[in-house]
Amino acid sequence: MTDNANESRTDKYVGQALKRKEDPRFITGAGNYTDDIVLPGMLHAAMVRSPYPHAKINGINKESVTEMPGVVAVLTGQDIVDAGIGSIPVGWLLPELKTPAHPAIALTEANHVGDIVAVVIAENRALAEDAASMLEVDYEPLPSVAFAGAAIAEGAPVVHDDVPGNVAFNWEIGDSVAVQEGFNRAHKTVKLKLTNQRLIPNAIEPRASLAQFTPASGEYLLYTTSQNPHIHRLILAAFVMNIPEHKLRVISPDVGGGFGSKIFQYQEEVIMLLAARLTGRPVKWTARRSEAFVSDMQGRDHETETEMAVDENGKMLAFRVNTLANLGAYQTLFAPAVPTYLYGTLCNGVYKLPAVHVKVQGVMTNTVPVDAYRGAGRPEATYAIERTVDAMAHAIGEDPAEFRRKNFIQPEDFPYQTPVALVYDSGNYEPALDMALNMMKYQELRAEQEKMKGSNKILGVSVISYVEACGLAPSALVGQLGAQAGQWESSLVRVYPTGKVELFTGSHSHGQGHETAFPQIAADELQIPIEDIDLVHGDTGRMPYGWGTYGSRSAAVGGSALKVALQKITAKAKKIAAHLLEASEEDVEHENGVFRIKGAPDQSKTFFDVALMAHLAHSLPDGMEPGLEATAFYDPKNFVYPFGTHMAVVEIDTDTGKVDLRNYGCVDDCGPLINPLIVEGQVHGGIAQGAGQALWEEGAYDEEGNLLAASYMEYTMPRADDLPMYQIDHTVTPSPHNPLGVKGIGESGTIASSSAVANAVLDALWHECGIEHMDMPYTAEKVWKAIRDSRAGMGQAADD
Repeated sequence: MTDNANESRTDKYVGQALKRKEDPRFITGAGNYTDDIVLPGMLHAAMVRSPYPHAKINGINKESVTEMPGVVAVLTGQDIVDAGIGSIPVGWLLPELKTPAHPAIALTEANHVGDIVAVVIAENRALAEDAASMLEVDYEPLPSVAFAGAAIAEGAPVVHDDVPGNVAFNWEIGDSVAVQEGFNRAHKTVKLKLTNQRLIPNAIEPRASLAQFTPASGEYLLYTTSQNPHIHRLILAAFVMNIPEHKLRVISPDVGGGFGSKIFQYQEEVIMLLAARLTGRPVKWTARRSEAFVSDMQGRDHETETEMAVDENGKMLAFRVNTLANLGAYQTLFAPAVPTYLYGTLCNGVYKLPAVHVKVQGVMTNTVPVDAYRGAGRPEATYAIERTVDAMAHAIGEDPAEFRRKNFIQPEDFPYQTPVALVYDSGNYEPALDMALNMMKYQELRAEQEKMKGSNKILGVSVISYVEACGLAPSALVGQLGAQAGQWESSLVRVYPTGKVELFTGSHSHGQGHETAFPQIAADELQIPIEDIDLVHGDTGRMPYGWGTYGSRSAAVGGSALKVALQKITAKAKKIAAHLLEASEEDVEHENGVFRIKGAPDQSKTFFDVALMAHLAHSLPDGMEPGLEATAFYDPKNFVYPFGTHMAVVEIDTDTGKVDLRNYGCVDDCGPLINPLIVEGQVHGGIAQGAGQALWEEGAYDEEGNLLAASYMEYTMPRADDLPMYQIDHTVTPSPHNPLGVKGIGESGTIASSSAVANAVLDALWHECGIEHMDMPYTAEKVWKAIRDSRAGMGQAADD
């Protein structure tokens, strides 16, 4: 117990910028990651991956490596079939969705570069990798296709025979008739063709899995780099391995970043469990960085056409979106939801749009599968509408900031029903816009832009306003929409006789700071020192249920579940205190960590007194169970909707095309801040990811599906010296949908910043050359060519 455990406390922890309690172990190398774990007798696995985008597997010569010293086993697709292992399922089903089989190891056909065709298991990693490189596989290359537009063309190669025309789904939302009526009476329209390029996640820690099987009990243990170990347990046990759920324990220890790429059920986890069972020894696999490029689920990859109509006063009338979403070679866990419900429903943005219609066609190609990546659909939606809003502002000659202000949904309109299904909970968009404009000195920037015009350094300034949806819920609703999972979260609060507290959550931290933020919530509710509270997460053996961390749900859903469980604890503690004080419960107040009789402050019991008596049970109210422990399952009433305004300032060298991100400012609103330091950290990282997409990153393929950006030599990640010091501020508009009033923040930076930086680059090019649009990333070569072509009279202009 800390020295001050029995003292009163008046300061609130929620709202304090506390340093993260988990950081000392991370920055001193004391973290415990999956690859750090060594089990007795452990073997190592190496994947044999297809070098072809599409190929028939005529045969695999296991004998080519099985005699090599140290090689223990070679597994192929036939071993998966013989073991009765099921296909990896899709977690979100749309009407008439085509879901081709997704085996853990390809049996007869490889469908993308990196698809697993065999696995070598050996005494150590080097032997396994050497043997894997020497395994003889008889491939017969087949026709292949990489781009969504090409994949739906007549005569295109077919990725899967059971997906005719490579179209996995057609989906739409909104009122197409109302949209057309808006266009019929429009004063002005604009139209853009946008490519939201493919991105490749690059978490610091590559994926890894280590499995153990105990024949005597039939129990499995799986350590894996996951954002949601409970979902892995459910999928693996019930749908893939066909084993009792309670016989599989999944542990995700420290995880070095996920950004969405560690949500999914991957092939390697299935293979490790099977390998452990077949060999009778623990088996570990850890990805090389080169493997991650061809095996981690990738993100974005939209080809989109947008159209917007306004009246003679610049009021928006209608917005139309038509998108081809490249899904890659297989349908994965959230793949169908990302370009539909997480994208199309956000295409209304922050605007009072009378009519919106969104059509999406999901297309399969011979590329690495595409699924959720930080923001998951919302960055694509924000990019679609915010690029179009800027184009319209230019077309009608209005300042982009004022055009947005004119069309904002107003505070009195909330809760606000959009034309594309969502009901925004709360919002007040103008204060965030005004704060950002003042913070960044917008008018001075515009004056500077005019002065620099015509020189070899031109300035671009952007203002974008976004809204996003996070904390997906409620479970009944998402179930109706196709989710094969619930969206509630659970929490367990266990108070020990000494007054120490353990919090258990189904949310999982892979860098978000849960071990600090969740105890802040608990310390305030219990009114005890935060040092007396620890958080347990990431272990299905210690916390029975959960849905993990993705979609910025941890605070809004997991934190709310914790809040409800804590309220049960304080309610029981108050009953015990009243009994000990021989007072009625109504006469006892809980203040500054002490239970006191109202009007008799010397008559009190500390939290420690109550915790001890709850366990000694020498004197409890009649009928009360001993102990002080509570569980809560919290299912939110609705999504929550963070929002904000982001601004980017870029300087472009017209002689070289190099774009410098000179300044970046943002005002976000995620409701009450639990820990402002953690919030700022998440915003920082998010902006870097969005800026990376706008300026440098591209998961480029050739037309057949060969990945052209398969290492850091070809895939440019932002570095610290590429980015400016950000200016960050907040407004606070609580959500009415959860007991904490909080909204998500983990993805906001990414959702807003790719659009903000893109608009800043295009703002510079429009002011200088009249260029209305070009696609990300804005590499020096691409920008230089655009400026050169424009000055030669070949630039792209607005369509009307």
